[in-house]
Amino acid sequence: MKQIYLDNAATTQMRPEALEAMMPHLTEAYGNASSIYPLGEEAAATLAEARRTVAQAINADDREVYFTSGGSESDNWALIATAEAYESKGRHIVTSAIEHHAILHTAEYLEKRGFEITYVPVDEFGIVSPAALEAAMRPDTILVSIMFANNEIGTVEPLAELAKIAHAHGALFHTDAVQAFGHLPIDVKEMGIDMLSASAHKIYGPKGTGLLYMRKGVRSKAFIHGGQQERGLRAGTENVAGIVGFAKATELALAEQAEEAARLCELRDYAIERIEREIPHSRLNGHRRERLPNNVNFSFEFIEGEGMLLQLAFKGVSASSGSACTSGSLDPSHVLLAIGLPHEIAHGSLRLTLGRDTTREDVDYTIDALKGTIENLRAMSPLYEDFLKDQKKAS
Repeated sequence: MKQIYLDNAATTQMRPEALEAMMPHLTEAYGNASSIYPLGEEAAATLAEARRTVAQAINADDREVYFTSGGSESDNWALIATAEAYESKGRHIVTSAIEHHAILHTAEYLEKRGFEITYVPVDEFGIVSPAALEAAMRPDTILVSIMFANNEIGTVEPLAELAKIAHAHGALFHTDAVQAFGHLPIDVKEMGIDMLSASAHKIYGPKGTGLLYMRKGVRSKAFIHGGQQERGLRAGTENVAGIVGFAKATELALAEQAEEAARLCELRDYAIERIEREIPHSRLNGHRRERLPNNVNFSFEFIEGEGMLLQLAFKGVSASSGSACTSGSLDPSHVLLAIGLPHEIAHGSLRLTLGRDTTREDVDYTIDALKGTIENLRAMSPLYEDFLKDQKKAS
């Protein structure tokens, strides 16, 4: 049976080049970067080179990049350690209603510790408007955290404008760029970003490796206590092999970024057009133009998302109904509810995220499979049956 993987927002297949770059550091070049003998010094030099590579990808300085275990740790660090470092100035933090749970659950944790959190609403496309952020700012606001691009509906936020508002009120600006890093151009200096989170496994690198960019001058308390790794802020022996794989994946992503984004945008728009034309009672979620190049997210009326995913999987298509981190939950997506969808429609959502190996033939096969799946599910749906009866009466 044909197998098509369309869940690249959840994770990506590691590139052979990244794995090849990692292998020596899992075998003969296995030294601890904190050791002073040659094997350790070699690891330290390798670490420094990798740090330079990922820093250059976002126009940052080497010493502004801290390696972590991934996006969730980076988000936790950015919120918790920064809040602790600045709480003498204020205890108010602003974020959005559609953030990844790594941000939302960390914000809830900080609320329990006495910090005040404002969750800015979004419009029907998932965009945080500058006016909405401006209205949320207070004299005691110390941090604003707004994601670069949404992991479910793909909407890209007006980051530079939002960062200007945060700075005008004396607050720091953090962005969860896990879905955008390597896929969209990022210049932290030009965009006014003080902190940024990213993860290797979203760009065909290894799982378990990420980064936190912190602009020079931003104060942070130590996030993991122990040794002096990562300039004393994150203790623990560095995952040199994983970091090397991250750097190689970053290098390749940047070299191919413009060409690959154009290819994916064409495929994305083709998929959107086919679904809108051929599947009735469907709704595109997210902004039509300001969205990630590989993201297609739809809601379909009269069906339930889990059944749709299971039938697609039976036909060889791997997809998602939302964030991979909440795929076991029966609750509707908080992102879809935030953009105004009712529960019954939010439950019938599908996220297709294209990748390097996705072809037009893959998209055609998937949409053909999707059409049949939705027809099957609607044939069993009492809601659809009632809808057809109402339509008949009305005519």
